[in-house]
Amino acid sequence: MSIDIQEERGIWKKNIALFQKSDTRKSVWQLINTIVPFLGLWWAAYLCLSVSVWLTLPLAILASGFFVRIFIIFHDCCHHSFFKTRRANEIVGMITGILTCFPYHQWKYEHAVHHATSGNLGRRGTGDMWTLTVNEYKQLSFVKRMVYRVYRNPFIMFGVGPVHLFLNQYRLNRKGAGRKERVNTHVTNFTLAAILIGLSFILGWKAVLFVEGPILYLAGIVGIWLFYVQHQFEYGYFEKSDQWDYVRAALQGSSFYHLPKILQWLTGNIGYHHVHHLGPKVPNYYLQQMHESTELFRNVPSVTLASSLRALHYRLWDEDSHRFVAFNEVAMEPLGLRAIISQSFNPTHLIGRLFKKLKSLS
Repeated sequence: MSIDIQEERGIWKKNIALFQKSDTRKSVWQLINTIVPFLGLWWAAYLCLSVSVWLTLPLAILASGFFVRIFIIFHDCCHHSFFKTRRANEIVGMITGILTCFPYHQWKYEHAVHHATSGNLGRRGTGDMWTLTVNEYKQLSFVKRMVYRVYRNPFIMFGVGPVHLFLNQYRLNRKGAGRKERVNTHVTNFTLAAILIGLSFILGWKAVLFVEGPILYLAGIVGIWLFYVQHQFEYGYFEKSDQWDYVRAALQGSSFYHLPKILQWLTGNIGYHHVHHLGPKVPNYYLQQMHESTELFRNVPSVTLASSLRALHYRLWDEDSHRFVAFNEVAMEPLGLRAIISQSFNPTHLIGRLFKKLKSLS
């Protein structure tokens, strides 16, 4: 970066203090212009089922955009940035968590760890995507390399990923969870089950499946994509623990995802991810203003909708060149037939290892 972070520290700290104050009117209006359209689109999608499923699908696609926006409100509540009081953030956070299928306290904990460790090679594994360095990958056995390749495959990330996210990852408590967190997870699961069962009795389980299923799946794809591209771009930031720096991780390891206005609105300005990581208590409706008023942000990594597609090729972090690389850029030592046979490679074993890894990341 061309701007000296230390030299600009006083300026951006003042800007953070200026913008990390919630506005109750803005927050309430955002709840109204997000949740009301979502529920209206959900109901309209259901009514259209009696005519044609092809009328329902476009409405479900639009509803999934509002679903993502509800999640951003939930996300802000987890940072206690959406309302002024902790209690208000927790109440709205739990409600929006139920609407988006995420237990408030569990997700809040994992996301706090993500903010505290993003880009730290020595503290990977909680609230992030499984990312290996080139050297780590080279040292893996054949089977483990294949498990990693399957995990990083776009068809798995965006095909199986949403299913794993909603049906498995956040339905169980993490190891070491406290009583409050465990109770919240169970209450969230019970409430979700009650809502879905109730709607199935009233509207029919097929109708609920045809409406809620596409919304969850499409929103899950968008959510995973946003999280992926905001930290997995070519010249990102990863350092060993003794060299890791929080500010540089925020500014160099979190992209500015420059989206079209309608997508920016639906995703709650989360494309200004560098601002969010530097000031996590800045509400989503102030992220753009803070970006535009802070000189330091003019040289942060910028990713457009078109250029972000290249991120699909990034698989490994190269510590030597400080960039993400594709598998075909890595010169590998052949394992040899004997080594492959010794790993007892078979599809069942491979899939088992993959799901075991997904469970450990949960």
